[in-house]
Amino acid sequence: MTFYERLRQETQTERQALYAVPQVVDALQGRISRETYIAYLTEAYHHVRHTIRFLMAMGVRLPDSKKWLHDVIAEYVTEEKGHEEWILNDIDAAGGDREKAKSAAPRLETEVLVAYNYDYIGRKNPVGFLGMVYMLESTSIDIATAGASALQSGLGLPQNAFTYLSSHGALDVRHMEFFERTVNRIIGESDQAAILEVARNTFRLFANLLRSIPCGVPGHAA
Repeated sequence: MTFYERLRQETQTERQALYAVPQVVDALQGRISRETYIAYLTEAYHHVRHTIRFLMAMGVRLPDSKKWLHDVIAEYVTEEKGHEEWILNDIDAAGGDREKAKSAAPRLETEVLVAYNYDYIGRKNPVGFLGMVYMLESTSIDIATAGASALQSGLGLPQNAFTYLSSHGALDVRHMEFFERTVNRIIGESDQAAILEVARNTFRLFANLLRSIPCGVPGHAA
């Protein structure tokens, strides 16, 4: 079994728990309100805007033996640049207020997800951040594109209100192939343990984030 296969197997419980969150189930059936969708995008903005900062913080703290990961980080930085702007554009297209979303205080659950990753990178093991990468990209592949399609149908919003979800679902298939090759090069037990720990915990924290979003049905305020 490769480490990637082990990672997928050993995070299955946390991943399935995330997919069982009522907000996720309802979104995949197109049964949430526009206000709920905008609330989700707002929280997405407040964690996605840290992605490049996470990657850079990881790179700075890598020991000399892990310098080969700098090329991986550079690839991710190039791919992730500007994604928070996609989210703000989607908020506009969905009838929301991008400036209000930018200035809004993130929910505590979003703050905890962000703080956990900065803390782990800085205090424990920077390689562990690859667990967060795995959580986000596997989630995108499994539910983002399907969610975008269901929501567009259920809410009657234009296609350009789903740029973030639609693009991520398609992009992350290729990203996951790159990720699989990367993590299978990581052979140190402590680094593998760190990636597994962060993946499990960020599945749980992201589930908490999604669960915290008020869930309204189409045609009603959230």
